[in-house]
Amino acid sequence: MELIVFDLEGTLLNRQSAISAYTSETLKLLSQREIAYTVATGRTLHGARAILEGHCFPLPQAYKNGVMIWHPEQQKFSSSATLTAAELENVVQACFHHGVTPFVFTLDADDNSTVYHPVLQSAADLELVRALRLGGHVRMRALEELPADAAVTHVNSIGAPGAIEALVHGVEDEAHLVAYSGLAREGAEWHWLDVHHSDASKGGAIKTLKALLGLERVICFGDSDNDLSMFEAADEGYAPANANAAVKAAATAVIGHHDEEGIARFLRERFALDES
Repeated sequence: MELIVFDLEGTLLNRQSAISAYTSETLKLLSQREIAYTVATGRTLHGARAILEGHCFPLPQAYKNGVMIWHPEQQKFSSSATLTAAELENVVQACFHHGVTPFVFTLDADDNSTVYHPVLQSAADLELVRALRLGGHVRMRALEELPADAAVTHVNSIGAPGAIEALVHGVEDEAHLVAYSGLAREGAEWHWLDVHHSDASKGGAIKTLKALLGLERVICFGDSDNDLSMFEAADEGYAPANANAAVKAAATAVIGHHDEEGIARFLRERFALDES
């Protein structure tokens, strides 16, 4: 039995960050054939909930690049690794140094997430807050209210490319942290930053999902650097034509562009779904 794992942005989603009608129909065909699939994304659950709603995603899902696993049936999270107080302090101070607002995500006792942040500085910050609140389930608090014993899963930021790049390079000096970045939104000048513990990754997440579901093989799809660990852990990895060079080099094959439903078209051929 195989598990299909999708990245979202730039992969399963189109240019409008949505699941197209053709892709939605393809997911239904997979479900009818009892072919297992899920997502491993850099988004939060709250940032993906509205997108996935109504598209048959009943299995556990990996969020924030594998930092958190969401279990839909139990309606709860599990987390593989959290940041220490010292690691968090270093990241927050580095964000302040580069003029970027840190958004600190925590996993609470009730398995929900509270996000702590300082005073917002830019239009990019406001857009990130808006995106976080789309799901209606996220709690926002002032950074000064962050409990000393909080379980910090990751730090998110958004800002100018130069500032984000500097932060990524700075995190490379931290022994147990990893940072990812990328274009925040097509047509915008902002880049996003995601910092979490090095023991958490998409690769680690799909190994966990594979074990949870008792499946033998993993086929994954992704387009950015944060998908490379997933490609290493999977039996097959496919990159859409819009993927970056490193992902294409690591892929089993390069397939159609994300905005041309490349993943859905590949799956229909691979599993002969149109013949069902």
